[in-house]
Amino acid sequence: MPHHSSYKKTLRKEAKAKEKNKAVRSAIRTSLKTIRTAETKEEALQEMPNLFSMMDKAALKGRAGFTVNKSANYKAKVSKIINSFD
Repeated sequence: MPHHSSYKKTLRKEAKAKEKNKAVRSAIRTSLKTIRTAETKEEALQEMPNLFSMMDKAALKGRAGFTVNKSANYKAKVSKIINSFD
């Protein structure tokens, strides 16, 4: 058990951040899966703005381990996937 009251607050903050990070990470992974399993280019293009928006917000706020560079790398990979459709 924590001995200092400030550490109790730290534990509360960590738990809240963990839940938010988990939700953001899950939403991004679900969106990525939707794009990767899309059967047509139109389906993938429809989901792409949603994914990019989530990744930008996560990178801006430092959520779910996303940085600006990591977000850019994912965007490049998604663009490759979408361009591979014929």
